[in-house]
Amino acid sequence: MRRLTPLAILAAAAALVLSINGTSRASTSPITHVVVIFQENHSFDNVLGILCETRPVPCNGSSAAKVRNGTIITLGRTGDNSDPPLEHDLAGQTRAIDGGKMDSFGTLINCRGYNSKTLVGTYNGCFTQFTPSKIPALSTLANSFTVSDMTFEDGPLPSWGSHLELAASTLDGFRGSNPTSSKRLLWGCPDGKLTKWRASGSSVWLTVPDCVPAQAGSGAAAAEPPAVQNSPVPYVPTIMDRLDSAGDSWRIYAPDPGEPGYGWAICPSFAECEYSPQRADQVDPGQVLTDAGKGDLPNFSVVIPSDGNSQHNGFSMAVGDRYIAKVVSAIENGPDWTSTAIFITYDDCGCFYDHVTPPPGMGVRVPMVIVSPYAKAGGTDSNVASFNSILAFTEQNFSLPPLSSADANAYDYSGAFDYSQTPLPPVPLPEARVPASARHDFDPVPGDPT
Repeated sequence: MRRLTPLAILAAAAALVLSINGTSRASTSPITHVVVIFQENHSFDNVLGILCETRPVPCNGSSAAKVRNGTIITLGRTGDNSDPPLEHDLAGQTRAIDGGKMDSFGTLINCRGYNSKTLVGTYNGCFTQFTPSKIPALSTLANSFTVSDMTFEDGPLPSWGSHLELAASTLDGFRGSNPTSSKRLLWGCPDGKLTKWRASGSSVWLTVPDCVPAQAGSGAAAAEPPAVQNSPVPYVPTIMDRLDSAGDSWRIYAPDPGEPGYGWAICPSFAECEYSPQRADQVDPGQVLTDAGKGDLPNFSVVIPSDGNSQHNGFSMAVGDRYIAKVVSAIENGPDWTSTAIFITYDDCGCFYDHVTPPPGMGVRVPMVIVSPYAKAGGTDSNVASFNSILAFTEQNFSLPPLSSADANAYDYSGAFDYSQTPLPPVPLPEARVPASARHDFDPVPGDPT
């Protein structure tokens, strides 16, 4: 594992005063730990829209929404829990975006946002947003460090596709929608759910297991017909493979099999991870607090929450905000803080309203808060980014080859950092007040109330 002493870190920061002379970023960066906190199902305006309107350094948030008749309405202030799950599959997100008009969120299932005739009433469903007081820890981090206000989904994808993209920079021919099954199974190679896939250059969609086979072509087994039994899906490398090849460490902090949230765990969707020694590097999410406290964070990690901590539709935002606070505080107060970059984001829109038109091929804009001693204090990074940008940052920081043309050409969040600045200190994080009605949502990590 790459580690730097505080003296070496300061020396590296001072050495950053460079001209564009071909020197690699990895040779100058003080960052030796990259942590991705991958929460669930919220758009940028839903989470940070109000904060951006009052933040000392503005960011592009809005409390207004456009509906299909062209009328502008005000987004409602929601309570602690989001409404029941909104339609947010590929078809639903594409319909909501409406070719860039951003005016058809009201057509989504469970988006009961307004009266189509009077445009008055209690707004709920997808036309809602949270005040900073509901999510005080994330709001404090957004004001203290850097907000990216132009991070988009890599496509109009729900959770499974976004987790594939975060690991492999590609859907590998999968449509990207969440896998389905007539049985109560989870996602990934061990469970054999089904999804749609087509070969490069083909127009024919096949029903195949939701699994990227290993290099040997093994690992994808269908649990039920009518799936193709011998999966035609090709192996693709992941960021885990790249790190292993370079001798760098990684962990996925995720729920165990059978626990709520295991479907988001990433490793099970890749046979090369699930059926190899890599599987040992997927560990319980609570271990991130222990590792941070001991100074044992890996070079790269993804923190996947359980259902109760995920802020997914139907779960408490306050509980999830306290979870974010505990993870970030453990890192801030641990030995690895001076060499860490934390990316806090959400895997898809959920699909709550956002007013910014995505670039061609991308999905709805999502929250992104970048926390590090070298993040620009109160800064805003308005360069177009996506989950591929997290990969680009990681690859350039550790001198890893890209996984695909997507991450090779992605913006790398370089505008969010200043390695020559005096490192920022940890920021104390307030704990959100959890309503009694939501306390059952807690999935405790060490130190949580029950």
